[in-house]
Amino acid sequence: MKKNLFYLFALICSVSLFTSCSDDDDPVYPIEEELAGTYKGTLDIELDGNPVGVGLPKNITIAKSGNNIISLELKDFSFMGNNLGTIKLEKCALKQNGTSYSFTGNQELNLANGIGKCNVDVTGTLNNGKAEVNLDIAVEQLGETVKVVYKGDKLTGSESSEAQITSFVFKDAPIITEQPIIDDATGKITFKVLDDATDEELAALVPTIEISLKATISPATGVKQNFASDVTYTVIAEDGTVKEYIVSLAGRQVAMKFPFDEWKSVGAGKSKHDEPIEETLATSATAASLLWLYGIEGFPLYKETEDVVAGEAAAKLVTMDTSAKMNSLVPAITSGSVFTGKFVLDMKDRLNSTKFGVAYEMKPAYFRGWYKYTPGDKFIDGTGATKPEDVVEHPEITDECAIQAVLYEAEDAEGNEVTLTGNNINSSEYRVAVAVLDDGTAKAAYTYFDIPFTYVNGKTYESGKTYKLAIVCASSKDGDAFKGAGGSTLWIDELEIIGE
Repeated sequence: MKKNLFYLFALICSVSLFTSCSDDDDPVYPIEEELAGTYKGTLDIELDGNPVGVGLPKNITIAKSGNNIISLELKDFSFMGNNLGTIKLEKCALKQNGTSYSFTGNQELNLANGIGKCNVDVTGTLNNGKAEVNLDIAVEQLGETVKVVYKGDKLTGSESSEAQITSFVFKDAPIITEQPIIDDATGKITFKVLDDATDEELAALVPTIEISLKATISPATGVKQNFASDVTYTVIAEDGTVKEYIVSLAGRQVAMKFPFDEWKSVGAGKSKHDEPIEETLATSATAASLLWLYGIEGFPLYKETEDVVAGEAAAKLVTMDTSAKMNSLVPAITSGSVFTGKFVLDMKDRLNSTKFGVAYEMKPAYFRGWYKYTPGDKFIDGTGATKPEDVVEHPEITDECAIQAVLYEAEDAEGNEVTLTGNNINSSEYRVAVAVLDDGTAKAAYTYFDIPFTYVNGKTYESGKTYKLAIVCASSKDGDAFKGAGGSTLWIDELEIIGE
């Protein structure tokens, strides 16, 4: 009996020893040191032999599950617009072949979006920081197999995760009225075009795009796209982080343009001068054309044909120092001006002569155009002056120009027509929105301005109300107060109001 117990004990010990030796014989691979980590690469997907995705950017994660076992995780697996969730295979057996490792695994998964149970077979290799993975996903509900081929490179962990479009611009595109606005939170980029822009013009747009450092983008910058419909851009960060942006047309706008290309001759003899042909534009040049009667030569407005931005001509506004001849009819200075509206000479109230504004039926968005400016040498103040001796010189002051647009209510509470003049264009309670050039200092070359309308006194644009729009350009910004410098010259060209 004792002998039998001894043999039984020996047998148990030998089994334990065999088991222990067997565990010790399992291969131990340097998974955490060499293989585990995140891999950045792309997926190719086939559904029953038909390609449904090629070169799709995706990261996979490999982790240690045992001495010779790894797990593989593919997050947010999507194809054909369906996100099936995360594919995670817990136990994939490793085998070493020199410096390369191969692995296999099988697992039943329950995928999202109603796909349900799927049997997943995986095979792959890991070699010198490169991963190749083949997944066969048998979708029970569809009775079809999805084949996935993945290739990627292992990340170091120091790569940037930034995947942003930082700038998106259409250059040299006349149909664009509002450059793209990037909403990074929603991934939406929107822009606006002229009301008469065609699908052919939209299909010919070429964007200039800037993105996060070390990221890539598809489609690439500088490549023509058809923006007649939405265009999707995919940005991939250095570490494989993916962000999509959808670029779409947000609306169409109408441009009121003043190119100053066509002019007409007005008056006769010494009063003969040129004025823009646009009926909505007015100037004080007609009144100034009578100054020759007082021995004053020149005009406050000229047609400029040599120095233009585009087209045939531009407008040149010149401040006239008339202080030496001033009297009850001759002001100290006559500022060059162009404005929308009418000039109706009022001898008793010179500022009342400028009737600003024309009917405008849209909501103004931007005031745009080109200008350059040279201030005159001697700044004078003729406010309240009645004779030349009353005029005060200010050598410490440099003249500036003025360019602005004003939207105002065209009717008062009783329904009477409202017309703003030089007395109240900058102060009237009827003003609703303004676009004012902030920098009226010297500009040696034509300078572009693009000014958004801002609303005053808490007012808003109300559809159904009647409005007038005044554009006012002057070679001396305080010319309405009879302040400025003789010879101050303002060139303007290609003015436009963008409204919707």
